[in-house]
Amino acid sequence: MSPDFPDKQFYLAIDQGGHASRAIVFNGLGEMITETFQDITVQHPQADFVEHDPIELLQSIERSLNLILEDLGDQTANIVAAGLATQRSNIVCWDKQSGKALCPIISWQDRRNYEWLQQFKPRAEDIHKTTGLFLSPHYGASKLRWCLEHYPAIQNALDEGMLCMGPMASYLVFKLSKEHHFLTDVVNASRTQLWSLHTNDWDPALLDLFNIPLQALPLCRPTTSHYGHLKLGQYDIPLKLVTGDQSAAMFAYGHVQPDTAYINTGTGAFVSRPSGPLKIYGRRLLTSVVEQSEQDTQYVLEGTVNGAGSALSWLAEEHQITNIQSELAHWLADTLEPPLFFNGISGLASPFWIADFPTRFDRDNCSDAEKVVAVIESIVFLLCANIEEMKKLSSPPEQIQISGGIAVQDGLCQRLADLCRLPIYRPVECEATARGVAYLLSGQPDKWPESEPGIWFEPTSNPALQERYRLWTTAMLNIMRS
Repeated sequence: MSPDFPDKQFYLAIDQGGHASRAIVFNGLGEMITETFQDITVQHPQADFVEHDPIELLQSIERSLNLILEDLGDQTANIVAAGLATQRSNIVCWDKQSGKALCPIISWQDRRNYEWLQQFKPRAEDIHKTTGLFLSPHYGASKLRWCLEHYPAIQNALDEGMLCMGPMASYLVFKLSKEHHFLTDVVNASRTQLWSLHTNDWDPALLDLFNIPLQALPLCRPTTSHYGHLKLGQYDIPLKLVTGDQSAAMFAYGHVQPDTAYINTGTGAFVSRPSGPLKIYGRRLLTSVVEQSEQDTQYVLEGTVNGAGSALSWLAEEHQITNIQSELAHWLADTLEPPLFFNGISGLASPFWIADFPTRFDRDNCSDAEKVVAVIESIVFLLCANIEEMKKLSSPPEQIQISGGIAVQDGLCQRLADLCRLPIYRPVECEATARGVAYLLSGQPDKWPESEPGIWFEPTSNPALQERYRLWTTAMLNIMRS
């Protein structure tokens, strides 16, 4: 297909998220051609365990791809490349010969091996300098170690030389590619806490520290590379990109802007501050790879909020609030004095890093509306705390761009603008990950227009919100000192 006709060149983006698998096709002008999605189940077999069924998850992607094929028909021939974005810290183990998963997919939210991990605290600073990550059960190393110790089939596969283990992305490449390649990308590899940002390879010292066998880990490639072919009916689609969901989201609306802080919301919420080819380290923030080609690597300072969409899900289940989605906008507009919510859903991440942080409201006898607004404000407070931490390490951002599921709420965006004292831009298309995949696949063109302009939220004076944030910050600091 000639590059002179970008509207006729299609790019297939697969976005495997925490609650659904999506397949979306864009053309070379950034226009969405068709989209499908399939829900997946999140399993909580016991406290701190968060899992997905590997068969169900894989089938959700395959069903989405089949629906794309049905929708496009002969136009499927216009798809020139496919890309895959996944949750970065999910892991799984499988048999190299049969392809059968030997354990559930263990979610990034999972904290099952927290106690075991504490023995490595004396090495925490070295681990941070090597990997850009803090010692945390959310990353892959402790999960992989747990699997080796608790699933006899995994140890047997290792003994027989048949074990594959690593980021969920490597499992999906193995299962979806016609060639069954055992490969992963640098973004997902770097989230295992076994990858060195300095050598751009698996780190021997960390493999030894966590007792993870090198021979069972995938080969790693740049995010933009050749990962095999997807079989879509009679068509073989080159799989040319594998990356993380949050990394892809930064590219949804074109070139990354150095003056912008990027927030993407979903199960968690993530704020990224571009640093280009520079690795900037902070005492409380992550240093993350967001994109790598054969020529260069791009990095960000990153803050993570573990409980975003998952915090609302927890609230709905724990407090039996069934109408959050239908009432959320109304409650955000009308609730003037919500309580404070200390958000430890899936553990407290940056900039506090307390894996077993107790979740609670600061007062009882609250209405449903007050509880829901308090949870939303806790997400805003955590994002603002991360942005304040970023200001200590690099030039302050001039604006924020926000995307993802709960970003559609005006009340969240306005509160964030008021607290951070920065203008916030929210695109009309808030599902950013797949669009970012398509942009990267299409060669990062200079023109990648949005279908229509988004909305700006300008900072306003909000003394009551500022006071709640001050009280929340004081309480958080007191908890950390105790």
